[in-house]
Amino acid sequence: MLDDRSEDILPLGGPGGSGQLPLNILYFARALREAGLPVGPGAVIDAIEAVEAAGFSSRQDFYAALHAVFVKKHDHSIVFDQAFWLFWRRRGFMEKIIALMSPVAEPRKDPPKPKAGTARVQDALMKRRDPHSIPPKQEEQLDMRLTMSADEILQAKDFAQMSAAEIARAQAAIAKLRMKDDAIVTRRFRSSPHGKIIDPRATFRKSLRAGGAVIDLGFRKKQTRQPPIVAICDISGSMSDYSRVFLHFLHAMTDQRRRVHTFLFGTRLTNVTRALRSKDIDEALNLCTSEVKDWSGGTRIGASLHVFNKHWSRRVLGQGATVLLFTDGLERDGLDVLKREMERLGKSCRRLVWVNPLLRFAAFEAKASGIRTMLPYVDEFRPIHNLASMADLCVALSDARADVSTDPRLWLRRAA
Repeated sequence: MLDDRSEDILPLGGPGGSGQLPLNILYFARALREAGLPVGPGAVIDAIEAVEAAGFSSRQDFYAALHAVFVKKHDHSIVFDQAFWLFWRRRGFMEKIIALMSPVAEPRKDPPKPKAGTARVQDALMKRRDPHSIPPKQEEQLDMRLTMSADEILQAKDFAQMSAAEIARAQAAIAKLRMKDDAIVTRRFRSSPHGKIIDPRATFRKSLRAGGAVIDLGFRKKQTRQPPIVAICDISGSMSDYSRVFLHFLHAMTDQRRRVHTFLFGTRLTNVTRALRSKDIDEALNLCTSEVKDWSGGTRIGASLHVFNKHWSRRVLGQGATVLLFTDGLERDGLDVLKREMERLGKSCRRLVWVNPLLRFAAFEAKASGIRTMLPYVDEFRPIHNLASMADLCVALSDARADVSTDPRLWLRRAA
């Protein structure tokens, strides 16, 4: 990270001279790699060549040149954006680079306030700082969280505020989540020596072995089967901080159960069930990213649910399926379509659970028109912003009994 001494340590020069602009780009690439982006030596060389070949006359041109090389996936844009403004925020530093690359430079504009991804970027950049430059007063500060362990803090911390190391720990904890046995009794029977009902077909088959002289009774009992779980996940820009972590949760569930179906939607619906069946989580997420074309873009909840109800509901919503709807519900257009499709979805499944990361706010109220349109047709309304809420969701999926605190009618009454 550039500090007040950067002008002495890293003097600048033109692209054809002996300046240190390539070295600064190298340090920036290292920071991106620490923040979780897959940046290798080849990408650093490509970035230096791109800057020298394209040139730039504004901060946005320099941003676009590095973004084109370092960002390979849609979900990496947020981390890159925060890293760029934190790394190159040295006052007058960018203006000197622009002055060397172009005779005309635009005045510096203050960047917007960083939001999501800042914790991971700051954690990556702070690793490069000289430990002797930290004021000794910081070592004397007391941690007021003496009564809480690191695991307890991680359980309650918001996914959007986690650093790269904390996200890695959270993903490892998600992989260890286990659902209780929620098998339901069906009307079908299967042969069992411990059954209490006589099985005529098995009895006749056993009696034939002894020529009918001895009647050996066979027994049967009712079959049990785990109901399918269908997840419909919003991957629009407003959900990008939580959608990738929620996919880790769905991958862990897919690894435990046979019938878990996952659909992603932004402006279109994509079935990624087969991709999430890969045993390796990184390979599964890469397959999802390659199949989805509208990652971190806009959102059309009503149109996406219409496609699901028309083409997929009859295939995956049978036998008492539970639907997990993962979205913030911020839909403004097409509320009539959204109402009709939500009503159809609620009637097609045994249980419709809406998980919404906006419930992380204590002052949340169901005042948005899209949220009010969707709430009457869901059975449960739950948060999904930290590990504790995910653990509660696992318990809720295993227990069919209703929880009064998650009743959507409470939110509708509060909004009214």
